[in-house]
Amino acid sequence: MVLAVPANIKPLLAIFLGLLLSAPLRAEMPVGQLTVSGHKLTVEIAHTEVARSKGLMFRQSMGVNDGMLFVFSRPGNYSMWMMNTDIPLSVAFVDEQGSILNIENMAPRTANAHRSAGAAKYAIETNLGWFAQRKVKAGDRVLGLEKAPPAE
Repeated sequence: MVLAVPANIKPLLAIFLGLLLSAPLRAEMPVGQLTVSGHKLTVEIAHTEVARSKGLMFRQSMGVNDGMLFVFSRPGNYSMWMMNTDIPLSVAFVDEQGSILNIENMAPRTANAHRSAGAAKYAIETNLGWFAQRKVKAGDRVLGLEKAPPAE
């Protein structure tokens, strides 16, 4: 099918299509603040299936006290991997009450599954070593999780 467009409309149509095609496919992730065993962390919140699937893929860097909070629909045994992720990360799996279950270190661009040690409701990814440098360990508390949007 060929659409005939009047000549005086073509420039407007070109501008409209350019704006439409340059717009992001989805809105930016919400950002929140967590306190992890007394340490402040700014996190992008991956609460949708699309955001959780993409995670930190294709990023080249992240701020020193920045990370990503993954919100799952219900507590369960979850795994994280590093396919298409270029920066080394640490992940803390967190239960529904905000207690850290376990922390795993993850190498870039690997397909190794890093699993929660129990029923996790959340996962927090940070730059590699963020938790260790602050002496955060399993059993420590995360505050601010209740402010995150629910999983979709």
